[in-house]
Amino acid sequence: MNLRDIKKDIEYVIGAFVDDCALFLATNPGKNADEIADLIDGAVDLYNDLRDKVNNPEGAKRAYYDGVRKQLLEKTDDLYDKFSAAVKKGLAE
Repeated sequence: MNLRDIKKDIEYVIGAFVDDCALFLATNPGKNADEIADLIDGAVDLYNDLRDKVNNPEGAKRAYYDGVRKQLLEKTDDLYDKFSAAVKKGLAE
């Protein structure tokens, strides 16, 4: 696995999350817009944080990049859980 692939993974995974949020906002105007916007902000912060970590590795590179990839998946999963709860709440209104 090379550095370029890790950067592409970060961009793809977080980009897909932001696209899902934007799609919900477009198809359900006014429903939990502030909460979804906060999730998008969190995703952008995660993107910036992970890109900074990838560009400035510490220690053994292979283990470090494996940790970054694991962090990407765990934090994105957490964002999707919050998104799912916001969607359920928005659709119940």
